[in-house]
Amino acid sequence: MMINLNEKYRAIAESIKSRIPFEPQICIVLGSGLGDFAEKVETELSISTSEIFGYPKSTVQGHQGYLHFSMYKNKNLLIVQGRIHFYEGYRLSECVIPIHLAAKLNCKSVLLTNAAGGVNRNFKPGNLMLATSFNGINIKKELTQLLGLATLEQRNNFLDFPSSAFNKKIREAARIEKIELKEGVYWFTKGPSYETPAEIQMISKFGGDAVGMSTVHEAFYASYLGLNTASISCITNYAAGLSDQKLSHSEVMETAELVKKDFERLVKKIIEII
Repeated sequence: MMINLNEKYRAIAESIKSRIPFEPQICIVLGSGLGDFAEKVETELSISTSEIFGYPKSTVQGHQGYLHFSMYKNKNLLIVQGRIHFYEGYRLSECVIPIHLAAKLNCKSVLLTNAAGGVNRNFKPGNLMLATSFNGINIKKELTQLLGLATLEQRNNFLDFPSSAFNKKIREAARIEKIELKEGVYWFTKGPSYETPAEIQMISKFGGDAVGMSTVHEAFYASYLGLNTASISCITNYAAGLSDQKLSHSEVMETAELVKKDFERLVKKIIEII
C-alpha cells in the first residue's frame, strides 16, 4: 500500500512542480477560521486542490482547498488553505499530503496552525498557544505507518517536534509584536465529535493544555522528513465541561475572526525572522 501511495504522491508533486513560480522555503498550514491569512500576502500562484488529481477534498467549513505560492519579506511561501482531516474519512497517510508536497518542493520549515479547545483553565478563547509538545497516543499505530511514506534519503531518525530552535524564534516574534503567547501541550483526538467532559478531565490530568483534531500527525511526519516544525493553536473555545457554552464549529469560526489580526501579525513576524 505504501509503495502505491509513494507513487501517487510523487505524481502529485511532479504535476505541481511544472507549474510553480518558485521553490517555497516555508510551508504554512492554516487551521479552521485562519484561512484569511492567505489573502494578506502577495500571491504569485493559487492552485485549487480540486484541480490536482488524487488530492483529497477538504469538506470542513473554513477550509477552502487551495495551495498558494506566495511571498512575504523576500521569503517564498507555500500556504495550505484547506486542511485534510482524519475525521473526514481519510487515512492519516492522506492527511499528510501537504507535508509530503512541502518536502518534495524543498521547503525547510513547516508552521502548522489550528483551532483548539482550551483545556488549561488559565487559557481563554482568543489566546494563542505555542505547542511545546504533542500527544497522539490514540493514533500511535497510524503514526508508525506514516514512516513508510518516506524514502531512505528523506528519513530523519532524530525526531524534534516541535523544533526547539523554531519555537525560540516564535517566542521572539511574539515578544517583538507584544502578543501574549501561551505555551502548552496539544492533544489530538480523532473526532468528528467534540470530546465529552469526562474525556477533557482525563486529558487535563494527563497534561494536555489544548485539544484538537489535527496537527500531531503532520508535525510527526514533517519532523521525520527533517523539516523544522512548529505549531500555533488559536484557542477558540473552552473545552467541554469547562463552561456552560454549547460547543459548535460556528463558535470556533467566530473566535478565530476576533483573533485574526494578532495571528496575522505574529505569523508575518515569524516569516520575517526565521
